[in-house]
Amino acid sequence: MPTHPCTLEEPRVSAALTRMFEAAARDGETGARLGRDQPSDPGARTAQERADTAQEIYMPVSAEGGRLLYNLIRATRPTRVVEFGTSYGISTLYLAAAVRDNGTGQVITTEMSRTKAAAARDTFAATGLDDVITVLEGDALQTLATPRQPVDFLFLDGWKDLCLPVLRLLEPSIAPGTLVVADDVDLPDLGPYLDHVRETANGYHSVTFPVDDGLEISCRL
Repeated sequence: MPTHPCTLEEPRVSAALTRMFEAAARDGETGARLGRDQPSDPGARTAQERADTAQEIYMPVSAEGGRLLYNLIRATRPTRVVEFGTSYGISTLYLAAAVRDNGTGQVITTEMSRTKAAAARDTFAATGLDDVITVLEGDALQTLATPRQPVDFLFLDGWKDLCLPVLRLLEPSIAPGTLVVADDVDLPDLGPYLDHVRETANGYHSVTFPVDDGLEISCRL
């Protein structure tokens, strides 16, 4: 049994989240500084180049969005939670805290930036949640391709133009009733993904949850 009724309140976890949210508050300033040296057309860069460029930027889920993810995991009790886009691990901590409090499950998370993956692993170890988290470093379209295992909860928060390809890659492993959640519905690059999950004929029933930049919560039919 967890020491605290909610692992999010455990001092090591809450301190890590506070520290990272404070760092993430400077994302705008950091992004502006980095952007001055980059091509004006982001499409001219590969996903790896974008990840390397953004290795100082946290790009986190909001605190309210994280709490929603925690509640969804607690309620649905998934065995295998898959996350696309670890970054520095803010959202992963919410997912892992819920898995820990459920007493069962594992979080599989993906990150393309070597710098971010290393920092996230350090944070997971420091919070004592590393035993329920596996970090897959590299291109998610490759690291998640094999072996095929059931996906019981999917959170998509990596590059928005890759959310639909990642979903399509994993769809054969997503059973009916599984929740698929994507962050930042306001970003244009997520458009093709939203078109896909908002069309019932594609096998989803979807609703937008108005938190921060919006979370799209879709149930596999």
